[in-house]
Amino acid sequence: MTLTVNPEMEKFIEEQVKAGYFSSPSEVLEAGLARLMLDPVPEELSDQLFERIQSSLEQVDRGEVVDAKELHARLRRKHLNKPS
Repeated sequence: MTLTVNPEMEKFIEEQVKAGYFSSPSEVLEAGLARLMLDPVPEELSDQLFERIQSSLEQVDRGEVVDAKELHARLRRKHLNKPS
């Protein structure tokens, strides 16, 4: 089998081999495929995830939102103890 990947993926594969994480490009691709087999993309949203999204949209509709700049400032204060 012969596979073709876009230049960005090819560069990533080469970097993984060069860094010593894998011994060949084939190993990189096999690891990626194994990951897909273990953690497949769901065909539809789970009920729990759908409910969380719906709840978030309702919060937005009620105006319970924070400006992105304010959120950034809050996160900086909380996690970095630095003023914005």
